[in-house]
Amino acid sequence: MIELETLRGRLIVSVQADEGLPMASPEILAAVAKTVALENPAALRASLPKNIRAIKAVVSLPVIGIYKQVYDDSPVFITPTRKEAEAVVRSGAEIVALDATFRPRPRGETLQNLVAFLRDISDCSLMADISTFAEGMRAAEYGFDLIGTTLSGYTDETRERARSEEPDFDLLEHLAHEFPSSTHLIAEGRIWTPEQAVHAVELGAFAVVVGSAITRPNLITRRFVSLLHPGVERTPGCKKKQAVD
Repeated sequence: MIELETLRGRLIVSVQADEGLPMASPEILAAVAKTVALENPAALRASLPKNIRAIKAVVSLPVIGIYKQVYDDSPVFITPTRKEAEAVVRSGAEIVALDATFRPRPRGETLQNLVAFLRDISDCSLMADISTFAEGMRAAEYGFDLIGTTLSGYTDETRERARSEEPDFDLLEHLAHEFPSSTHLIAEGRIWTPEQAVHAVELGAFAVVVGSAITRPNLITRRFVSLLHPGVERTPGCKKKQAVD
């Protein structure tokens, strides 16, 4: 079990790579995690049990674990069912993050039952990845330990928010005003600069997750290329989709 107060006001680094990229292997992601850990972030966020185990083998930092799995009957893919959730627990993650949006889960599962299941089988802290204020309120009602703005801009209802490529500070501020100070709000999504991270904490974030701006060199490169020579075609070899840390 993690002492959540150790995360207060600090940085959590998401160490992930999209399927098909050369760095999408446990060994490489573990090396990235070990390198990031040199600068003393509070924790890491990682996807897939094999990657979580590889990272835990080389760093002592706590890990927020997720399991991205696509199902044909649901848009939910961040730790969508009991199967993936239990695998994250067994991988050694101290915190399990779940899609906590209102979208239907695969195979008829419900978020409330999944939370109850995880409380029964482990003492891991639970993080809700939400996209709207109402989802955040429900996550608090269900007893999540942390609530993150992770999915703002990545659901049909919130797609417009991603157009500016800015963090959803409005959602964060709205949640911070509603929740007591003991609620652990996590700012996550489209945070590209240290100044944005600091602003998130000023607005009430308990901690800040940054992924693409630190550990996804292809996306960092893309930002430069799109401005310097926007007509250049992207190199094939990985699925074209927005990164969700």
